[in-house]
Amino acid sequence: MQITTNTAMNDHANYLAAVACAERRALHSFFDQHVIEDDNDGFIAIDEGDYDALPMGIIDRVVHTVPGGMSDEF
Repeated sequence: MQITTNTAMNDHANYLAAVACAERRALHSFFDQHVIEDDNDGFIAIDEGDYDALPMGIIDRVVHTVPGGMSDEF
């Protein structure tokens, strides 16, 4: 028997929403989109292009990555 709590359901829904956001953003970006676990917001999607190099504090919290969908190589 599996017991699910509202907190677990909210976390899962928040994770799926962040993954969906990262997938949509990746289609129109040269940069990878990362889903990170955030202490305050649960899960959020970030664009790697917003940072020069991802700080280790963020890298350690990455739970999913969607590769950027655009390529400038022709």
